[in-house]
Formats: sequence, C-alpha cells, structure tokens
Amino acid sequence: MVFKGVSLNDKLQAIANNPAKSLVLLAVLSLSYFIGIGQVHLFDWDEINFAESAREMIESGDYLRVQINYLPFWEKPPFFFWLQVLSMKLFGINEFAARFPNALMGFVYMATLYYIGKKHLNGSFGLLWALVFSASLLPHVYFKSGIIDPVFNYFIFLSVYFMARALLSTSADHSTYSFAVLSGIFSGLSVITKGPVGFLLLGLTLFVYLIITRFKNFPSIKKIAFFLLGITVIVAVWLGLEVAQNGFAVLNQFIEYQLALFNKPVAGHDQPFYYHFVVVFFGCFPASILALPMIFGRKNDVTGIALVKWSQVLFWTVLILFSIATTKIIHYSSMTYIPLSFLAAYQVHQFGLRTFQRYLLLVLGVLISVIFFSIPFLFYKKELLMSLINDEFAIRALRDGPNFSFIHVVYSVVFLVFILVALNVLKKRKVLSFGLFAFIGTGLTLAAVMTFLLPTIEETTQGPSIVFSKNVAQKDCYYDAIGFKSYVPYFYGRVPYERNKKATDLNWLIDGDIDKPVYFLGKYDYMFLETRPAFEKIEEKGGFILWRRLPQ
Repeated sequence: MVFKGVSLNDKLQAIANNPAKSLVLLAVLSLSYFIGIGQVHLFDWDEINFAESAREMIESGDYLRVQINYLPFWEKPPFFFWLQVLSMKLFGINEFAARFPNALMGFVYMATLYYIGKKHLNGSFGLLWALVFSASLLPHVYFKSGIIDPVFNYFIFLSVYFMARALLSTSADHSTYSFAVLSGIFSGLSVITKGPVGFLLLGLTLFVYLIITRFKNFPSIKKIAFFLLGITVIVAVWLGLEVAQNGFAVLNQFIEYQLALFNKPVAGHDQPFYYHFVVVFFGCFPASILALPMIFGRKNDVTGIALVKWSQVLFWTVLILFSIATTKIIHYSSMTYIPLSFLAAYQVHQFGLRTFQRYLLLVLGVLISVIFFSIPFLFYKKELLMSLINDEFAIRALRDGPNFSFIHVVYSVVFLVFILVALNVLKKRKVLSFGLFAFIGTGLTLAAVMTFLLPTIEETTQGPSIVFSKNVAQKDCYYDAIGFKSYVPYFYGRVPYERNKKATDLNWLIDGDIDKPVYFLGKYDYMFLETRPAFEKIEEKGGFILWRRLPQ
C-alpha cells in the first residue's frame, strides 16, 4: 500500500518518531470511541447505577456523598461520579454525557502508552502498544461504556508504573522519591475511584514482584514514606471531609462490601474458576494471541525498568485474584488488558510471531466473526431462538421486541475483512500497519454494533422498562421497582430530590396513606400487587408490568 510514494509502514514509522504527529494520529483514531455512545440507552445495572449517582449529585447539590434513590450508597467512592457530573454539566443528563468520560479516557490511554513505550524503548514500540491495546475488543468496548473501570485501571497502572521506576532507580537519583510520591498519588486516586481494592492490587503486585526478585529491590524506608505521603494526601482530602460530615461509617461500609465481593457471590454473579481466563482470551483478541509467548516465557527485557516482568506479574496477579474471588463479573479482570497489550506489542516488535500464533489469529478471528454473525441471526430467527430458551421472561422479551434484519450482520463482515488485511501486513513484518488496520477494523465493527445491533438488543432486553419510566417521569408521583433490582426507575423516571421522606418505605407506598400516585415497575412473575385491590396494571410488555396506585 502506497501513500505519496512512501509505504504505509514507513509513513507510520516516521510518525511514531515524532511525538506531535503521533498525538494527532492517536487523537484522530480515538474519535471512534465517541461514535454511537449517545444512541443506546444505558444498561442496567452498572451503567445506570453510576449515571444515576451523578444525576443525584446534581439534583441534591451534595457532591461529596454518593447516593442512590437519595440514600447513601457506600459501595463506590465519588471520583468517577465527579467526572460524570462535569460531563452532564456540559452535555446534559443523557447517555452521551454518562459515557463521555470513558470515551475521552480512550485517547488518554493511547497517549500514555505511546509516551511510556517511547521513553523506555522507542516511538515505534510506543505507537504499536497504543494501537494493539485499542485494537483489542474489550478494551475498545469499555471506552464506549459508562462504567468505572477504565478510569480505575488507568490509575492502578500508573501507580504500578511509577512504583517500578521508584524501585529500580538509585537513592542518588532524587527523582526516585518523586516516582514514589507519584505512585502513591495514583494509588490514592484509584482508592477514591473504586475503593480499597485499588491499593490491594498495587500491594499484591508489589509483593509478588519482590518474591520473584528475592526482595533485592525492596523499597527503602524513605521511599515507603514518600509513597504513603502521596496516597495519604489524596485519600485524606476526601475521606476527611466524609468522616467529618458523616462519621466513620464510610470506612466500615467500604471494608464490608469489599470483603463481601471477595468471599461470596454478590447479585448472582457466580461463575466457574476459569471464567476470567476465557473472558480475557476471547475478549482481548488479538492481543491475547500476540502475547502468548510473553505470558508464559522469559524474554530479554530492554526497557530498563523491568517492564516485562512487571507486566507479567500484574497480569497474573489480577487474573488469579479475581478467579479466586467468588464473584465473577466480566469487567473485574479488565486490569489485565494493559499488561497483556504491553506483552503483545513487545512480542511482535522484538521477536515477531511464531507460526502457531498466525494460525491462532486466523482461526480465532474467523470464529469471533462467526459468533458476531450468529448473534443477530438468532435474534432474526425469533421462533428458533425462543424454542431453545427455557426462560419465560426472555421469551416474552423476544416476542414483544423489535425485529432484526440482515443489516445487523454487516459488522461481522467488516471485522473479518480487516482482520484478514491486518494478518496479511503482519506476515510482511509491517507491525505498525498491522496495528493500524486492526484498530480501524475494531473501531468500525464496534461503531456498527453501537449504531445498528446494540440498540435493537437493548430495546428487546430492557426497552419496555425504559419507555414506562420515561412516561412516568412526566408525572408528579412516587416511582420505584418492585420484586427485582433495577436502577431504571431512578434515572429514566427522573426521580426528584425533594420528596416525602416516606418515599423509600415500601410498606407505606403499598398500603400507606399516600398523597400522590404510586407507580411500580415489576416483572411478569411478581404477582403480589394483584392481591392489592388499590393497584392496577397500566401497561405490560416484554415481561415488564407498570403498576399504579392512586391516593384515596
């Protein structure tokens, strides 16, 4: 492929060695993260949960305490919600604003990986690392989401990175203490983003690294002190205000929730031990295939700060930790994406590919494309899919949901074409061209998914509940879900801040002397309200029922 008389790979090589041009290229590519993020409703639970917490901060004017239904929500600290609040102040309370912080983080990630790669190897590796990371499926998907993990993982990664620099620099180099402080600062930011698990991941990674290296780089007391200074400053600013206002209950709530996540299934997310291994292998294609020799083998490390070993330790620590944890949720292992992409880029850049990797890339690429094709095809064949399902709610949702068409399979063809092109240029050792084509293929595929497929799936699975809630939002009433857990009524029902304090009392809403109408969002199999003569069905669709009770 030729561009102005220069091969595409040579052109990319010239760009890679120029930080300004590299940033412009990455900024242009990162625009793909914004495509479609406002076209699909937020998904219950996490996306709507977090967006609702940000909305309630705006509604209540209380930007310190995280709330759900205007009650304290101690599961998460406030940092990510502050980002969503700023976004909602700019773009309004909507899906685009809720997902905007992560879309912006997509560019921040790419720029950061480029600069770290360039500093410790060269510009070509830095650009390749940024492209390989963002060309992988799940990392790209997360930048189109409204969940906490992209921001949280970024802080964890930088905390580990600066810890590596602090440990492997001498005391004579005064910047070593700056690195220790920076490691503490980013660890503190991770804590106020998602809780103590942020410090836990850094601590476990450091502990495993020290064991492997036989404690020869054990941090000095002075380095530990500077690290603690960094983390204390960040955490104390928020925690001090919280404790001053609400007492020490926040500490107990954080600890109890984190222990519950690790020790027992929460919200029914119980999966087998190997769950995250499968998620990372398929979800991080093609990086998962590219990194295989580096994950299991020992390679010469030319980065100067043992980035290969640190990446291997971080990858396995996170993967094993969350495989042991009883609760298995897909994004729990997302911290593995950064070290995995580093190992993938390092393998390709320094050693090339082995024969088995080429075949695996082709086979898995075709398999994923077939899976992409099968999803809309099954939805298109509703009767066939319903005959295979033994879930009445899913059957009702399919029956009442929108129809699919073959336009929904276009993205699977796009994905396969670009994978084949990327593999072809990789065969010729054009690694930067490979990264570019893989990124474009993933970007176009997910843009098509967000534009055509995901809205139809979303309308099928939760559409009626959102339509009901938007209708209720126009009324002066009390509104909540009953018989199942959902954040849809709060965000899409636009539950107001100033309400009767009894509005969260379920018994009062069902039997009490209410002063305005009560609406409940329920599922088809929750029939308790049928025994209450004051309640009537207003609407029923897709397995959801909207109930109403009028004041006497």
